[in-house]
Amino acid sequence: MTASAHVLVFRPLIKLLRERGANVEITARDYAQTLQLLELHGIDANVIGKHGGRSRLGKLRAMRARLQALRRWARERQFDVALAHGSHELTMTARRLDIPSATTFDYEYAWLQHQLGCRAATKVVVPDAIPPERLAKYGARPPKLLQYPGLKEEYYLADFEPNRAVLDGLDQRRVLVVLRPPPAVSLYHRHSNPLFPQTVDFLGRHGDVQAVVLPRTEEQREFVRGLDLPSLVIPERAVDAQSLIALSDLVVSAGGTMNREAAALGIPVYTTYGGRLGGVDEELIREGRLKPLTDPRALDLRKRDSAAGERVRRDPASMLELLLSALD
Repeated sequence: MTASAHVLVFRPLIKLLRERGANVEITARDYAQTLQLLELHGIDANVIGKHGGRSRLGKLRAMRARLQALRRWARERQFDVALAHGSHELTMTARRLDIPSATTFDYEYAWLQHQLGCRAATKVVVPDAIPPERLAKYGARPPKLLQYPGLKEEYYLADFEPNRAVLDGLDQRRVLVVLRPPPAVSLYHRHSNPLFPQTVDFLGRHGDVQAVVLPRTEEQREFVRGLDLPSLVIPERAVDAQSLIALSDLVVSAGGTMNREAAALGIPVYTTYGGRLGGVDEELIREGRLKPLTDPRALDLRKRDSAAGERVRRDPASMLELLLSALD
């Protein structure tokens, strides 16, 4: 687990594997809310490494240290297969130790990450909305490349029912908006994007809105807190974001996973992402399930009809079978 979203992806897959009698061991990188979410979902993990920060040199040093630590940790454990969500360190370690591995992701333009991770992996499992020719440059072609229908979020949210306790302390008479900042430390999101700060400022001053901001990093948390805007709420720790999304009136995110969670749950969602859109988001925009935002004044700030929106549930076992095909 190298980022917060990975906890959610693997939660049902870990459960299925253990129900089948597998011995599952988990590694995690100390980054964003990853460790807090593991604790929230009751998942024990071996913490190996941390994020390298903004600079390329820092990332390189962190990757080297994590690769060395992962090899030491895994060498004597005799694993049969390694499963990753975009963790190139895991597939590279597995390749070095001659362990079959499968990696999955749903954004195809993280160039360096995929050059390393896809080439090292035995199988690459991605949504079928990503055109295969975009993946060939990473060495991911059939039969190595496997694709599944829909969103990864429709699989891991298949058994999800929202917990209304997440609304405690919020003014439920107001329009509830969930905000997620951009992945500011990611190499694939280097360009400045003024739209998200403009959206935070607009909503934070809107008297009919209760805007809950879910920062990725402590730096982002301190920045938003320092704005001191009356309509903003910034949780101190990781929260049940899926319940918050499911019970919100709309979501505005500069990233990907939270957008797709909202789309999977049938919640109106806008993207302010400043990087290059991937095939999954392109498909959601064509379907009208995701709306690009160019001006915060265009947001539809109305209370949502609780019956509105259609969600899709998919069997997570089918995704697990694709990942485990690395054993063949």
